[in-house]
Amino acid sequence: MKINANASGTRTIEVTEVQLQIIKRYSLLDRIANSAGIIDEDSLNKLRLTVRSLIASQTMASNELLELCLVLYHEDMKALGLNNLIKCYNEWLVSQENEKAEDAE
Repeated sequence: MKINANASGTRTIEVTEVQLQIIKRYSLLDRIANSAGIIDEDSLNKLRLTVRSLIASQTMASNELLELCLVLYHEDMKALGLNNLIKCYNEWLVSQENEKAEDAE
């Protein structure tokens, strides 16, 4: 999946399903917006610091969070890219729930 990193759509960032699963596993996008519900550069920095903290606190060597850093620290990632990542993640969650519902039938 690709997300737009700028308003004109000329810059994109590739997001894999594995990266979306990592976001879900660690609940990284929960409460990422500020108190006014706005996602800005501070929100992106907060997310980056959270991921860095999780990497530093891991006792076992795990590269899954490093995989997510490819998206979060992408040179084109800004607040708009984070907004689009959240939209992509929410769409992916809905599709995952729909697949589970179809499998249950």
